[in-house]
Amino acid sequence: MLRFLVLSGLLLVGVHGIGQDTCVVFQPSNSTIPIATKDAAAPILLSADEWPGVQRAAADFAADVQRVTGVLPTLTNVTASNATTSIAAKKQKATSIPIIVGTLGKSSLIAQIVNATNLDVSSIEDNWEAFMALEVKNPLPGIDNAYVVIGADKRGTIFALYDHSEQIDVPVTTHSELFVTSTGCSHGSPTVKYRGIFLNDEQPALTNWAVEKFTNGTAADLGPFGAPFNHFFYAKFMFAIDDPQNQFLADYFGVVMGTSHQEPMMRSTPNEFSYEGNGTWNYETNADNINAYWREGIERAQPFESIITIGMRGFGDMPLSETENIDLLQNIVNTQQGIIASVMNQTIESIPQLWCLYQEVEGYYDDGLQVPDYVTLLWTDDNWGNVRRYPTQSERNRTGGAGIYYHVDFVGPPRDYKWITSSQIPKIYEQMSIAVDREATRIWILNVGDLKPYERETEFFLNYGWDATRWNPDNLDSFISNWAQREFQVSPSVAATVTDIVGNLTRFNSRRKPELLNSTTFSLISYRESERVLDAWATLKDASTNVYNSLSADFKPAFFQLVHHPVIASANLANMLIAAGENNLRASQARLSANGLADNVETYFEEDYNIEQQYHTILDGKWDHMMDQTHVGYYYWQQPMANTMPPVSRVSPKKQVLAGVMRIVPEGTLGAWPGDNPNQCSQGYNCPPPTVTLDNFDTFGTRYIDVGSGGPSTFTFTVTSNATWVKLSQTEGSVSSSSPETRVFASVNDWSQLPAGTSSATLIFVATASNQQPLSVPVIFTVTKYSLPSTFKGFVEGAGVISIEAAHTSRNTSVSGVSWKVLPRYGRTLSAITPWPHLGNNEANYTAGAGPSVQVLEYDFYNFNTIGGSGNLTITTYVNPSFNAGEKDRPIGFALQVDSQAPQALYFFPPPVPGGFPAAWGGNDGFAANNIISANAKVTGVTPGPHTLKIAMIEPAVVVEKIVINTGALMPSYLGPPESLIV
Repeated sequence: MLRFLVLSGLLLVGVHGIGQDTCVVFQPSNSTIPIATKDAAAPILLSADEWPGVQRAAADFAADVQRVTGVLPTLTNVTASNATTSIAAKKQKATSIPIIVGTLGKSSLIAQIVNATNLDVSSIEDNWEAFMALEVKNPLPGIDNAYVVIGADKRGTIFALYDHSEQIDVPVTTHSELFVTSTGCSHGSPTVKYRGIFLNDEQPALTNWAVEKFTNGTAADLGPFGAPFNHFFYAKFMFAIDDPQNQFLADYFGVVMGTSHQEPMMRSTPNEFSYEGNGTWNYETNADNINAYWREGIERAQPFESIITIGMRGFGDMPLSETENIDLLQNIVNTQQGIIASVMNQTIESIPQLWCLYQEVEGYYDDGLQVPDYVTLLWTDDNWGNVRRYPTQSERNRTGGAGIYYHVDFVGPPRDYKWITSSQIPKIYEQMSIAVDREATRIWILNVGDLKPYERETEFFLNYGWDATRWNPDNLDSFISNWAQREFQVSPSVAATVTDIVGNLTRFNSRRKPELLNSTTFSLISYRESERVLDAWATLKDASTNVYNSLSADFKPAFFQLVHHPVIASANLANMLIAAGENNLRASQARLSANGLADNVETYFEEDYNIEQQYHTILDGKWDHMMDQTHVGYYYWQQPMANTMPPVSRVSPKKQVLAGVMRIVPEGTLGAWPGDNPNQCSQGYNCPPPTVTLDNFDTFGTRYIDVGSGGPSTFTFTVTSNATWVKLSQTEGSVSSSSPETRVFASVNDWSQLPAGTSSATLIFVATASNQQPLSVPVIFTVTKYSLPSTFKGFVEGAGVISIEAAHTSRNTSVSGVSWKVLPRYGRTLSAITPWPHLGNNEANYTAGAGPSVQVLEYDFYNFNTIGGSGNLTITTYVNPSFNAGEKDRPIGFALQVDSQAPQALYFFPPPVPGGFPAAWGGNDGFAANNIISANAKVTGVTPGPHTLKIAMIEPAVVVEKIVINTGALMPSYLGPPESLIV
């Protein structure tokens, strides 16, 4: 029963709509109709023959009006002849203009109004889930005018009522008066016919919450939810057995039920089969019993609106055995069609059915499995937000159409992810906008796990399916902004801050799912990457805390659950893991500060639980258990049975390091001086002094040298240089067991005073400790001054690399209305860029090249070096791990070119076996886990100087995020170097 009443809650609770036309206003005018004034409300009239679900929705609308204004409208079933007397009989003060609600083809009241007034309903008639609402003159005898709400069908009327409830600001805002414009609101058929969610992987969070809150095993209402959806998948639980009223009530509320990809014929397999089935789940040996089991499922669902899943998978969502082949599956489908037709007693073509082409089943289809034309093909993503395939042109004339099954939560390899929000709305939009363009719009299903962590993203998914025309890459921020204003009643400026917070939160968590992070995901030595990651989290946490503290007590709980908790919990996890990495690194370097980091890791680990408990105890434990999901200490893909603190190391705080009191660790190395360390040089002992390098176009402009404690002794230190051009952040300091680290920054006083080329200086660090000889460690500081022509504009090499955010083009050539489109906030670092529109070349691909007739991105860059002086560069283009969206013989790719050299076509996604994945997709460092593919190209014959990198279209679904040109000194890192200087 739990999951069904999730649905009723979603449908029956209204909130302010986002991205929709409005007709509700709060001030009167000559063109408005009162819904409620200070002491009166418009009576609501329906006919007794209206759908029960519409009657319920009308009652909810009346209750919503009361929640906002304090005045409850009357709700009456009337006929055309007694409408006025029925209103008067209520003996309740009412406005003079009633609201009349009904469904075309069902409501006798609406039929009377249409016939009597010649009301034009052609815009909604026979249009799935469409509705209209407007003022109508003389609609019924004795009524001069009324606000008439008409749905084309049951759900159309229900959605019309909840659309109005959304607009009156339920449940957060009170108003003394409510009005509607006389022209009212309307909506045509939705973009996607069936828009649904799939609660899945709900143990431990949702399950534990339900057990606590509903100990008698009955319903749970998760509302409010501001998106019009009409379909619900159930899986692995006995929906129709747990409570015989479930299917009836779902149909009553207008919810179309269905079963997941692994559970055909309206049966919850494996649970129902284990409970009621006979024999084994093996069609080759037990076909008769399985057929009878399926027939019972169809018979049970026959009176109700459903979408029937067909096909068959193995027990427990596993592939069929190797002996069960395409021929057998074809026989299964044919048998299922016979069962459905005989039970439903209608033409088989008119019965909604789907076949989910999940993993190996897609391979069966590609290998020739015949699916009836009237069955909807439900294409899937890779479980990680990358749609595997969309319908090709030849597949779009199928009467059953096509749809998409998409994930924001998943259990399975390479790693479960179901703790916290980690999906970007811009990516959801990009992937599903291709589905719209390629006509995969019959059914959309979103796997929402236990839903609570993904409310915002779920709402966007359903909202976009409701009306895709309202959204484009440039206005997605308005969704979050309006959402924030609705949920927390903040000003537009604060909502803009919340938009930034949400954008960065989901960016940071989608770089790599939190469950996949470890202590060395982000480089501890290259590009200050781990430090920059933590700085970004700290900035985000501060911003979220400021908003949280500014809110009234009424809105703090919602903000905490929807925004602040995922920010502080994710930031804490990042701090814990990076501290663990730093701890182990510093222990290997014999630095006493490793111990403080070990303490920090323990503190962060305890804080993880404290943050979880804060979530569970707000609102007197309303959402207790919703953050029960374990997320620290994965040993393989499956969730750990307990959160486990990352391993830490400690060095002796009482014994001095063999090499002396001071540890010197320059930026960019795993080594430490003095003494021996395997990371100082390849020999591992008797290594030369460390060297740090800097040039005048380096992103950071400095290099640091850490001065650390090597034991219990306190020491002072001095830093001197043999060159006057060296600038040091400090020239002396002290280090102790209570303050075991000091960072000294080295830079150049004035680059203009240095000669062109390379200059070197020696920095001498001298430590003085009581009763010990002074300890001296030299560090070589080498700087290079490059000269750049004053006329050059573009990206400049620094530190041996040129790093470019794809959106920062020098030129973006548009041809025949097709160009590269920026996708703001998309991806791991800033944004992304993709061919636009998706079908701009009549769905054909583009010829690799960079001529005047080709849509090209251009990036001007200036290099001072090539790799080893060879004239070679390597160019790494970071692209989203998109599958091929088009014809299977057209692999996804793009072309890359430097200057007038021949373009190189890069096809970066290896061809998978049908229904499978390429080897590079999986694993803890594969395409999915990294949420990126590095497409590499080698360019030869390049001289130092100005050049232009060109990226041209080949396939339209490619999404480019970042480009890194290695001129000889690229260091390993997760996100790549920070963007180079642009002049």
